[in-house]
Amino acid sequence: MTNPTKTDRKVTIGSYIALAFAIVFFSGLMQSNEWYGVFDFTTLNGSFGKVAYDVSETADGIQAATTSLRGKGGSGARDGFIFALTLIPTVMFALGMINVLEHYGALDAARKLLTPLLRPLMGIPGNSGLALIASLQSTDAGAAMTRQLKDEGHLTKRETDVFTMFQFTAGAAIVNFFSSGAVLFTLTAMDGSLAVTSSIGLAVAVMFIFKFVGANLFRIYLNITEGKEDKPKSDKEQKLEEEVA
Repeated sequence: MTNPTKTDRKVTIGSYIALAFAIVFFSGLMQSNEWYGVFDFTTLNGSFGKVAYDVSETADGIQAATTSLRGKGGSGARDGFIFALTLIPTVMFALGMINVLEHYGALDAARKLLTPLLRPLMGIPGNSGLALIASLQSTDAGAAMTRQLKDEGHLTKRETDVFTMFQFTAGAAIVNFFSSGAVLFTLTAMDGSLAVTSSIGLAVAVMFIFKFVGANLFRIYLNITEGKEDKPKSDKEQKLEEEVA
């Protein structure tokens, strides 16, 4: 059951300012090594350094080769543990930021502004908008924020499943596309013409469209296998549950 102290708060101008900051912070718009990078989640989250795994001698002397924090040649449960360990800072930072933004009313403003949009599109409430934006830049942050919304009663099980399908389709779409996929648009054919005739904007649009398509296909599947969608409980049902508890 949703916490009434969180859903009934008045949305103020401060709430909208907090929401605007959250959108900019998690969207990747400010991702840069310039000074304004301090307003970007990925930039502030940073990255681990390198560890040496091999040393080879060259004509110029000793040269140390490096790899990622996970090293080289790992396998099994130990390698999986190190990989999971690298996710902790991202998840903790995302949850910490969302708690601060929630305190200033960002989720309340998101619920009021985005529910009329996200309800028809995916059947989820507007306060999941921040997790949606974060998932476009970081799969870890999006997943952690979605789990927190579910634990606090902002999302039902069905809504969580549908929203997870949206995130699962092309996870971290913006970061992954522009860091690796966008380079394909610079390739040229033998005659010097562009090998990829489509535009970057069209590719991004297709990704977004099919993320929504995937979420709605899953909604249809749930409707077929589980029946009608969740409905808000009546005051009588909520009171009965409280008495039983």
